Amino acid sequence: MALRHAVLAALLDGESSGYELAKAFDAGMANFWHALPQQLYLELTKLEKDGLIQGRAVIQETRPNKRLFSVTDAGLAELERFAESSAKPAFIRDDLLVKVRAVDSLSAKAVIEQLEERALIAAAKIDIFERYLHRQRGDVDEQAFLSSGDRIGPYLTCMRGLRFEQETADWCGQTAQILRVRYGVGADA
Repeated sequence: MALRHAVLAALLDGESSGYELAKAFDAGMANFWHALPQQLYLELTKLEKDGLIQGRAVIQETRPNKRLFSVTDAGLAELERFAESSAKPAFIRDDLLVKVRAVDSLSAKAVIEQLEERALIAAAKIDIFERYLHRQRGDVDEQAFLSSGDRIGPYLTCMRGLRFEQETADWCGQTAQILRVRYGVGADA
């Protein structure tokens, strides 16, 4: 997947400025696509040049002017083409997994500390995803929302992010405990 498809998908939520898009990537898309703000601004320029999005200037009196972007019919057609193309399998590329793979020849203490730190980060993300999901569905039961709610795509990707972080927290905690026992590293060490 190219960044362009992720940007087009994010813009389906409605007209957005580059700044708002960067915030949306941090909140709603970071679990499956990471992009720096500079990358997003560059991609917006390319997408507009290619006619996949359109921008309009908004004059603001008390703040700097901004541009708002929305998906064009050509952008929707590009997303449709992308959706019809074969999905490539995902792969994991994670420095921490390399360290765990090599832990038998390294300082287990350092790897354990990093596993525990990652588990804490995952726990914080779990909280964010749970709040986001609740905010999306409001007081509606999840199954009812999934069967009749408006725009469930963002909700479904957030569910995937939640499960990913839950699994990450569980695996990191379990792996840290296994290494503590195996290498005699105390919890206060």
